[in-house]
Amino acid sequence: MANTEVNVVRTPCIEVKNIKKRYGSLEAVKDISFSVEQGSIFGMLGPNGAGKSTTIAMLLGLTRRDAGAVSVLGLDPEVDGSQLKSKVSAQLQSPALFGRLSVQELLGLFASFYPEPASVEDTIAMVQLQDKRHSQADSLSGGQKHRLAVGLAIVANSDIVFLDEPTTGLDPQTRRSIWDVMLHLRSQGRTVVLTTHYMDEAEKLCDQLIIVDQGTVVAQGRPRDLISSHFPQDALEFVNPDFSAGEMERLCQIDGVVDHCMAAAGEVVLYSKNASSTLVGLQELAGSCGRQLAEINLRRPTLDDLFLKITGRMMRS
Repeated sequence: MANTEVNVVRTPCIEVKNIKKRYGSLEAVKDISFSVEQGSIFGMLGPNGAGKSTTIAMLLGLTRRDAGAVSVLGLDPEVDGSQLKSKVSAQLQSPALFGRLSVQELLGLFASFYPEPASVEDTIAMVQLQDKRHSQADSLSGGQKHRLAVGLAIVANSDIVFLDEPTTGLDPQTRRSIWDVMLHLRSQGRTVVLTTHYMDEAEKLCDQLIIVDQGTVVAQGRPRDLISSHFPQDALEFVNPDFSAGEMERLCQIDGVVDHCMAAAGEVVLYSKNASSTLVGLQELAGSCGRQLAEINLRRPTLDDLFLKITGRMMRS
């Protein structure tokens, strides 16, 4: 399922420059700029309240921006909204469904809004709702409604599909099925703009991404490039065996450890340029302190580590 990165020059289909949005005293979007390459999966990664959904609303022309410029397929959503509607589609976080209509009826209705829609039957199969095609929307489970909402976006057969946190609260199997849908859309040359607060989702799927926090972009680029540029080391993760404050300071002096160690939710992460030496030093320190180490995990750094390094805290949901 890992994203296969290919160096292909693509034309930007979305360009955003210094957009801002305020609701009273709340600066939902302080200053966000980015561009999206055509035929890619572009991710907006960040915690709830970071400004992701507000940004999507401005790109769709659903919310007026206070400042900045937006171009979607060469059109300004605020000025050329009527022209843009047939070229983009979206799954929003809280879709309003006609509860008494069946899955097939809803998809047929939404397909009728677009000039060259996808096949309703193909869409039903893509979101794995074949056995629910005649079921009313109100009778579907939460995960099935999520899949239907994604189906309503992709049946449009639009150039750009916006998916606003499409997998939040879903079980792993349903999440994976929606990942497959996004990868299929990209294989067709269509552009997917995804917002999420799941680091693994962004790392596996996205060709390019921005990390948004408190209404600003704190990092942007290809996921693996972002990680490697900040972390040319390995990560050693283990459950904290009740190290004292003084012992925690000694952890950072172990051979190979760079910068500092960080603890969160009972776990400690050491970033090391020499993992084997660090592991030996860690075990020696634990032994000298009378501590028992458990669940030691050597791994490559992830976007979670990147967010923690940039913001000083773990991603909040």
